[in-house]
Amino acid sequence: MRPSITDRRGGVHVRRAVARDARRLTRLVTASRAYEGPYAPMVAGYKVGPDYIEAHVVHVAVDDEGRVLGFYALVLSPPELDLMFVANDAQGRGIGRLLVGHLREEARRAGVPAVRVVAHPPAEGFYHSVGAERTGTVAARPPAVMWDRPELTLRTDGGL
Repeated sequence: MRPSITDRRGGVHVRRAVARDARRLTRLVTASRAYEGPYAPMVAGYKVGPDYIEAHVVHVAVDDEGRVLGFYALVLSPPELDLMFVANDAQGRGIGRLLVGHLREEARRAGVPAVRVVAHPPAEGFYHSVGAERTGTVAARPPAVMWDRPELTLRTDGGL
């Protein structure tokens, strides 16, 4: 495995997630305000386990005190963004953009020209803002997912 790429921005850096991050990542997912209301059932009881972190390309954005501000999980075959969350109180600080930039570099290093993103509907605007292009719609699959989701492609050669 190649060493992790480290990005820094305003006292925040990105590092490879480790098994001991699992509980913190789970809390980011289950506490996300983006999944309140009708979206809440999708993350209720969701767990990011140590085995998931070991098996996937998972990176976390942390501040200088070691606080996890966000994370992403990239599946390389086929290339897809599996998870991306930013802590509620860290949103609007560029953490998502930092993570997407890091994801692009990781994918590019792995020889992946583009990454599929099946977005949470309220996050579609964010993905457009970082250069993703809409390619379709993924139909709802009740009872797990009760709403259609935008499908996008994020090219790894695109700049932020």
